[in-house]
Amino acid sequence: MKLIEIAAIGQNRELGKGNAMIWHLPADLKFFRQQTQGHAIVMGRKTFESLPKKLPGRHHIVISSTMPASEDVEVFESLDAFFDAYKHHDQTVYVIGGGMLYGELLPYCDELVLTHVEAADPQAEVFFPAFDLDDFVVEPIDEGVDGGLATRHVRYIRKK
Repeated sequence: MKLIEIAAIGQNRELGKGNAMIWHLPADLKFFRQQTQGHAIVMGRKTFESLPKKLPGRHHIVISSTMPASEDVEVFESLDAFFDAYKHHDQTVYVIGGGMLYGELLPYCDELVLTHVEAADPQAEVFFPAFDLDDFVVEPIDEGVDGGLATRHVRYIRKK
């Protein structure tokens, strides 16, 4: 399994507040869809509940000890159970949140795909974990303006 964390983060690694994303970034939502389409996405229960609906074209995996099993969503009670089930899978799995899950899975991630938003929100409640740049090869993808804010998409590939 190849594990990739994908997120849009502010200047202070802000992710969200009130169980929602901080900024509305239409181009980044399209980028997210392009990156994750056809792949499995893993998330915590709160992130799953924050989705307006299941994201089409992606297999949904939720890590939660309290969420009941579902026909169309794979639920694991723990990270250990998830790893046991997926360790021999030859597929890419994207981690899409929340903050706690990003932190717990960061040591196991092969890549990070981050949208750096040139803004800060002092009201943020959830943050992306700090990581050591020396552990990664940095590959800029693109940059632009999205929702009135400067953004940069960057791929961080873990050094072997």
